[in-house]
Amino acid sequence: MIDFSIFGSKARQLAGLDISSSSVKMVELVESEKGGFRVERYAIEPLPREAVVDGNIANLDAVTEGVKRLVRRFGPGVKNVAMALPASSVITKKIILPDGLREQEMELQVESEANQYIPFALDEVNLDFQVVGPAGGSPGEVEVLIAASRKEKVEDRVAVAQACGLKAVVLDVESLATESSFELVSRQLPGGGAGKVVALIDIGASAMNVSVLRDGHQVYSREQAFGGIQLTQDIARQYGMSIEEAEAAKRSGSLPDDYARDLLRPFMDSLALEVSRALQFFFTSTQYNQVDHLVLAGGCAVMPGLAEVVGGRTQVETIVANPFAGMALSSKVRPKNLLADAPSLMVACGLALRRFDA
Repeated sequence: MIDFSIFGSKARQLAGLDISSSSVKMVELVESEKGGFRVERYAIEPLPREAVVDGNIANLDAVTEGVKRLVRRFGPGVKNVAMALPASSVITKKIILPDGLREQEMELQVESEANQYIPFALDEVNLDFQVVGPAGGSPGEVEVLIAASRKEKVEDRVAVAQACGLKAVVLDVESLATESSFELVSRQLPGGGAGKVVALIDIGASAMNVSVLRDGHQVYSREQAFGGIQLTQDIARQYGMSIEEAEAAKRSGSLPDDYARDLLRPFMDSLALEVSRALQFFFTSTQYNQVDHLVLAGGCAVMPGLAEVVGGRTQVETIVANPFAGMALSSKVRPKNLLADAPSLMVACGLALRRFDA
């Protein structure tokens, strides 16, 4: 039966909890008195290396301890969380069904359709669906999004939440959560980005995810094996540090004066080259031949001057993602810190927005 809370119902109190390869992050948004959203609080806690590998929880105890530290830093009062699975762990498919079906009838139709697309027995997966809207050009029919994931992938994340005294009321897909945050970012583009082709480049610790969108709809996605861990390894080699020491020094900005010239700038040049290659892959595999805007996200996006380096290499207008721009901030949130952390909080922000789903 349908038992995957990917499109779970609106919750009165909800925080977004993102488990990524290098850290765990939590964001709480509330309605602002003046309309819109207010950032109530957020927190980030690093994870040990290889606690999460390719989006999968490899060390349950280490991730649980990380989330417990995160919750302590976040503060009391949070119970319900929205979490996300990596897109690689979720099978999604859009189908067309007749409009006006009752919930039970739609469930049966979805299960019947899912059997064709999912390479596992249905009792091995969590399955959910959501009506997207009317099917274009097909009166009397609706477009329905099906999502399915192996039960163990879901259970790992739910187990972490439970061990930390939290209740996972929504389990989303990271790419869908990022798209929710991207809606906020796109408003900062000229004309709100309407009709424009925008590439969202999410540069994490071990991978670079490229998602190209037009009017909020994804038209292309690709993952490349390039991330911030390469810079951390360079630092460790250059200065005789452990990976953990190098990561800490990179975060705190306590590296020698020659770091920016000898390591940081070459890394940013390499990153810009990877982005340029990613765009070439996009052009050669789609009917598109240009990108109007680049939006940088992920932990690497905060590097000073990166947008200029990438923009110079690609000749595309480039900005750093900040889904919180224009939001009110509570007294618990330091504006300078949030500005620095914003690009790495795209998934957590998108998950926090689930509180306001209709």
